[in-house]
Amino acid sequence: MTGPATDTEAAPQAPSLGRKVGSAAKWSLINTVVMRLGNFATGIVLARYFLGPEAWGVYGIAQTVLLVLLSANELGVSLAIVRWEGDPRRFAPTVLTLSAVSSCLLYAVLFASAPAVAGVLGSPEASGVLRVMCLCVVLDGLSQVPAGFLTREFAQGRRMAVDALNFVLSTAVTLLLAVEGWGAMSFAWGSVVGNVAALIGCCLAAPGTLRFGWDREQARALLRFGLPLAGASMLALGVVNVDTMVVGSTLDPLALGFYVLAFNISGWPVRIISEAARRVSFAGFSRLADSPGALAAGFGRAIGVVMAGTVPLCVLLAALAAPIVELVYGERWLPAAEALPWLMALGLVRIGCELAYDCLVAIGRRSSLIGVQALWLVLLVPALVLGARSDGIVGVAQGHVLVAVVVVVPVFLAALHRGGIRLGTVARACAWPLLGGAVMAGVVLVLESHLGDGVLALLATAAAGTLAYVLCVLPARTLLRGQAGRDA
Repeated sequence: MTGPATDTEAAPQAPSLGRKVGSAAKWSLINTVVMRLGNFATGIVLARYFLGPEAWGVYGIAQTVLLVLLSANELGVSLAIVRWEGDPRRFAPTVLTLSAVSSCLLYAVLFASAPAVAGVLGSPEASGVLRVMCLCVVLDGLSQVPAGFLTREFAQGRRMAVDALNFVLSTAVTLLLAVEGWGAMSFAWGSVVGNVAALIGCCLAAPGTLRFGWDREQARALLRFGLPLAGASMLALGVVNVDTMVVGSTLDPLALGFYVLAFNISGWPVRIISEAARRVSFAGFSRLADSPGALAAGFGRAIGVVMAGTVPLCVLLAALAAPIVELVYGERWLPAAEALPWLMALGLVRIGCELAYDCLVAIGRRSSLIGVQALWLVLLVPALVLGARSDGIVGVAQGHVLVAVVVVVPVFLAALHRGGIRLGTVARACAWPLLGGAVMAGVVLVLESHLGDGVLALLATAAAGTLAYVLCVLPARTLLRGQAGRDA
């Protein structure tokens, strides 16, 4: 055992958890912003010049199926690399074996059933795209262990280098094939090439972690830990992607293409802010799980910062939906703007729910998560079907928001309360950003009606709205720096 003297000598050399999390969050945010801006620019080029709404709809179907498979491809066991105490190299080989085997089995099932799946989702031509794109399931399963080590060590600088390699190669292949007329298949091969690069990059960034092994006792413990998380994750992905399935099977391919574009736009703030936060939030919450007071304060600060950064983006995209879509993607994509304001409201709710999800996983409340996600999905499907039949893609977006706000948010708040995070902590963290968002929306709508929707007018409107938001949020600066937010 290490004696007190050694602890004292070693302590100054070891970076604090706060410093690790802060550095990782900085790199994660930079990484996410850079990658998402690159994806955003690529999407604009493809939508304006090479792919129409029908091809975008086929891609949306394939991407939906891929995301659902990715949610369960490693049975949830890879999170043990981040969460479990002790040396993860001791059980990592068993994790890798479980992940690889389950991923290969999932892909085999998908390959055999691709024509039937594509037909049920209203897009029979997506069958080939599905078979190619879902190769990423196997590649992702193999990369889970090295990527888990990077997350555990808060090594987001190395992760950024890996993601950059993935982005450059996948984008180059996608654009090259799109120019050659490959349509939605260009996305599929671009994704495969990018995931191969990511796997190689993760192995180089976390050397010695791609090693297979098997221990029966470890496997049993890992499955007991991971299967509930995989179930909850699959339900969560079902919640996010069931709308694409409903639109594909209920409406026509053109409507599906418009909806996929609108949903992708609504995901910009979620992916930029929430994805950056989630790369460090689970590891950070896990370290605080045994200290209820510190966990509550940490969650309050995290959701306050995330909301403060996301609200202005959501307000701008909702209030200026039509001019932004026309300016960025072209006039033929304007029908997508009709659903965008509702989807932006949904995006804001999703961000808070995803952070709550990570917190509940970290404190071991897996059964609560499964219950929440199952309830969400069960209520959502009929709401989306009714919405699609009554008002097309706008009705689908409205059904999403209705279920999320009326049912899901209160249930998540109750689950957090049982985990030791009081409603007052969440309310104080979100109050100023939401108030600022309401003021910002009013300013933007008034100015847009007077100044019009030219490029300069949009820039002036956005700048004035952002300034109004910043002035409203300034009183909460101490909370965002972590100096407040603790329960009395």
